[in-house]
Amino acid sequence: MIMKKQDIKSMDLQELTAFVESLGEKPYRAKQLFSWMHQKLAPSIDEMTSLSKSFREQLRETSTYTSLRTVKMLESGIDGTRKYLFGLEDGNVIESVFMRYHHGNSVCVSSQVGCRMGCRFCASTLDGLTRNLTAAEMLEQVYRIQASTGERVSNVVVMGSGEPLDNYDNLVRFIRLLSDENGLHISQRSITVSTCGLVPEIQRLAREGLTVTLALSLHAPNDEVRKTLMPIANRYSLKEVLPACRTYFEKTGRRLTFEYSLVAGINDNLEEAKRLVRLLQKERGHVNLIPVNPIKEREYRQSDQAAIEAFRQYLEQHGIAVTIRREMGRDIGGACGQLRKSFLEEEKNEEREEMRI
Repeated sequence: MIMKKQDIKSMDLQELTAFVESLGEKPYRAKQLFSWMHQKLAPSIDEMTSLSKSFREQLRETSTYTSLRTVKMLESGIDGTRKYLFGLEDGNVIESVFMRYHHGNSVCVSSQVGCRMGCRFCASTLDGLTRNLTAAEMLEQVYRIQASTGERVSNVVVMGSGEPLDNYDNLVRFIRLLSDENGLHISQRSITVSTCGLVPEIQRLAREGLTVTLALSLHAPNDEVRKTLMPIANRYSLKEVLPACRTYFEKTGRRLTFEYSLVAGINDNLEEAKRLVRLLQKERGHVNLIPVNPIKEREYRQSDQAAIEAFRQYLEQHGIAVTIRREMGRDIGGACGQLRKSFLEEEKNEEREEMRI
């Protein structure tokens, strides 16, 4: 019987040690291998020159080695933000974003190919969910970007394409590997996980013993408006979501971020701001206002600057901690899913042209 090849980059050190021993190698070889993958960021097994040729051959025969290839990279002329389109082994593509801030470099990674949550203002959901990413495929987005830029990544946000908590096991494995002291050792406090509000998974994450920041995609102060923007609101009401967020804070001590995309004429008026104050006045966290990135498939428009500022001021005056997200990479399609969507459309157009010929 042919043995299934093992995904070694998704293994923790204990699992990797057991795997290496099963190949007849000494346990210390696992630590060397782990270091090549997660510290030195080797793009292939061939690069691992401290491992014997026979061991490397064994690894090629018994395991898969995830390494993403860069299909496209766009760099903003405004702020130096880079957007990467990475190709996966099965032909799918995902996108990731590299952003420079005064407090360090941040990478936004995808957790799924596509997304099934259906949020109305997000390009990631337009073609639905194709599949989950493995922990290795999530890590590789950080690794290839750090190797490409030559700059240390200090913050990671899981806010790209996909709903991270819909890929729960791979997400938790990714966090543990990313923060492992034998790897890049990025502090869990510097990792943010975004969710549209999957209540059971938020409660489960609270019990993992992690210290990552949880960001709830709120986007409306009541269920009525939220349902028009986010189909998930039909499954979990705010009366269920907010207590789950409270549980997360109580278990981890980590204050939440409430993401609020401002859409002109829908959720950006002062009446909505008043409702938001009433909703969040007892919650432990802050509001991150996001001027929505328009996508051509939807008619949503970004709120004007005066409306954004009035909304922020009202929250602040009523004791809500609030920030306005700095827009990064607008000139290169910085919003989630935009680059992947345009790439897939180009491919379809090319296929149609070939069929005509």
